[in-house]
Amino acid sequence: MCVVIITREMKTFKKLAYILFFLLSFNSFGQNIKKDTTNVKLISAAKEIMIAAGTCALVSLDKEGGARVRTMDPFKPENNLTVWLGTNSKSRKVNQIKNSEKVTLYYLDSDDSSYVIIYGTAQLVNDKTQLEKRWKEKWKDFYPNKTENYLLIKITPIWMEISSTSRGIFGDTKTWQPPRVWFNN
Repeated sequence: MCVVIITREMKTFKKLAYILFFLLSFNSFGQNIKKDTTNVKLISAAKEIMIAAGTCALVSLDKEGGARVRTMDPFKPENNLTVWLGTNSKSRKVNQIKNSEKVTLYYLDSDDSSYVIIYGTAQLVNDKTQLEKRWKEKWKDFYPNKTENYLLIKITPIWMEISSTSRGIFGDTKTWQPPRVWFNN
């Protein structure tokens, strides 16, 4: 009799375990869809802000670990929020990126109601095809010897934060931590 009770209890336990596993799996699946939907909306809003801003701040680290900030004229962000920048190959930022590839981009919307922060890795690109593809005619006075002095910086995002009161995107009510999107690169 004891064996029969244990066997029934084991069967009942297994059934409950399967039901619980199914419910948890289904719930997690639903949460991932919601999270992905939210990420798509946040990335779309971020692209709008980045384009509207026109310029951004690039933060890199000097040899002493100090943050160095400068205003940049970026190209429009790609769908995955990869950002391309043009620079002088002899600029300080090039040496700073060679020293530490971790950089931050900061975009402030033109109406001051929204911002995007991208933390990512920077790569220096000196490929002729990319250099020709990513050129702004208004830069010609900055690069009188374009073939020698023009270099690209490609920023691949690791994560992004966004805050936009005009778009209803707010940070945590207690910590003010804005929504964050992680990228799988």
